[in-house]
Amino acid sequence: MNKSTLKLLSPAKVNLTLDVLGKREDGYHEIESIMTRVSLYDEVFLSIEDGEGLEVNCTGQAPSGEKNIAYKAATAIMGRSSSKVRVRIEIKKNIPVAAGLGGGSSNAATVLLGLNRMLDIGLSKNELMEIGARLGADVPFFISEMPAIARGIGERLEEINLPKLWFVLVNPNIPVSTADVYRGLNIKFGLTKEGFGINMPNFNNGVRGVSRILHNDLEGVALRMHPEIGFVKDTVRAAGAIGTLMSGSGATVFGLFESREEAHAAFASLSNRPEGWRIFVAENI
Repeated sequence: MNKSTLKLLSPAKVNLTLDVLGKREDGYHEIESIMTRVSLYDEVFLSIEDGEGLEVNCTGQAPSGEKNIAYKAATAIMGRSSSKVRVRIEIKKNIPVAAGLGGGSSNAATVLLGLNRMLDIGLSKNELMEIGARLGADVPFFISEMPAIARGIGERLEEINLPKLWFVLVNPNIPVSTADVYRGLNIKFGLTKEGFGINMPNFNNGVRGVSRILHNDLEGVALRMHPEIGFVKDTVRAAGAIGTLMSGSGATVFGLFESREEAHAAFASLSNRPEGWRIFVAENI
């Protein structure tokens, strides 16, 4: 075969809401979360050539090789193919690592979608999502390619419609351990709270309707562990955001804006940010 190469964009996500309902006996947590992908992307390059084997190289702070979740994803999907090929994966990281933006899960989903196509395996999205759920809780969401309410450990998805949203994302360069944050909730086995209940008309009420439902059960824990996150929230709010929230298990904070112009004006106002902060303007996709 001739060498075949494909470049794909691998988006970040934000959690507009995140309720932790309880802890399961398998150690996972039951959640309910409104999630949307945003236009901050890693770049994933997939190459297929004659031979056998798998190579994954990644820029930035994420690992290369077998420790990268994209390696696990490629191994899983290549096991469904009758073709003997050599696969090389290059990931150019733009999404901050360990930041609550789902970059690794997105990379895994992008690899599953891309290799399914390139190797002509023919798995449906539901079949890819089943593979993805074994790799990480957020992987099925990225495979679905739609905003959704995620339930269970994140694998049960209900697609939803959202208004156009503009975000300023601020990562203060503080890696946060998801496991440590969940441990900080100190939830015992068994469900401990009801789901928050999605009030669908909120989504028809534009950006301000969405701003009224922003909520993250993990934020308080992360703030106790890393008080700098509170300073980030205050800074983004002072820049004009109509709502702010930490995404996922942190430490990235997003500000919500009604227009592209307002988001870019806020971005400009943050030009004197503390050293190490990474700031992005993005929209929901």
